[in-house]
Amino acid sequence: MKTGRNKPCPCGSGKKYKKCCARKKKVQLNVNLNKKYADSYNILIKTREEIEGMRRTGLLVIETLDLVEAKIKAGMTTDEINTIVHEFTIENGAIAACLNYRGFPKSVCVSVNEVICHGIPGDRVLKDGDIVNVDVTSILNSYYADANKTFFIGKPDANARKIVSVTRECLNVGMAQVKPGNKIGDIGWAIQQYAENHGCSVVREFVGHGIGLEFHEQPQVPHFGRKGEGVPLVPGMVFTIEPMINLGERHLKILRDNWTAVTRDKSLSAQFEQTVLVTETGCESLTPYNI
Repeated sequence: MKTGRNKPCPCGSGKKYKKCCARKKKVQLNVNLNKKYADSYNILIKTREEIEGMRRTGLLVIETLDLVEAKIKAGMTTDEINTIVHEFTIENGAIAACLNYRGFPKSVCVSVNEVICHGIPGDRVLKDGDIVNVDVTSILNSYYADANKTFFIGKPDANARKIVSVTRECLNVGMAQVKPGNKIGDIGWAIQQYAENHGCSVVREFVGHGIGLEFHEQPQVPHFGRKGEGVPLVPGMVFTIEPMINLGERHLKILRDNWTAVTRDKSLSAQFEQTVLVTETGCESLTPYNI
């Protein structure tokens, strides 16, 4: 017979079932699930302590992006953005994860117009009408969080407004798929459907990723795919969703610096990213900003 949660526990402890063996059963189920995901998928289900650490890092990432948004303007070089990010990160006792990561020479990725991602800050001067993606990853007390936004410089034209609007909504529809019982493929499917229905294309060479104790963990999170395929989502999974959407074709090329990815047809590209946690009921952003 099923024991009611508020009934005395059958073990004879004198406690209510929900405060005794029901709790132990849930803990054991979580232990089994965590082991299964580690063994089968190399995915680390995060503990409450780890999630709280990531939350704190995530808030710093958003404060950094807010600072950039307040200062970014025409006439500024992309290296000046790097200085803003680097100094603010250090002032807050954190580390810029990008700096020296696999040889990346700067503390932040700044990608302008046709640059899809991994733009290296330098002497490029921002002009009125540009779109600029700023991608911040910080490490605070050993915990990582990652987010980015695409900003307008001055007055955007119709193409700039379109690609930024479509990309922002791609992140929104992707995050809406994050809940227990759904699968990784549902996220990419929703993003691809929205982008292509609006005449844009999804970059396939770069994907979202697990994050938390390392910069890049499992699972990989493609921004294209088929509904119902991939790893099932369970509470405690943490990963980024970071769709890169092109106004033209999806194809890209990597420049001679071996980092900067640009659209092959020189069309505009935009990106928005948040670090998300799968909760018991859905999705929580650990890098929350209005989409």
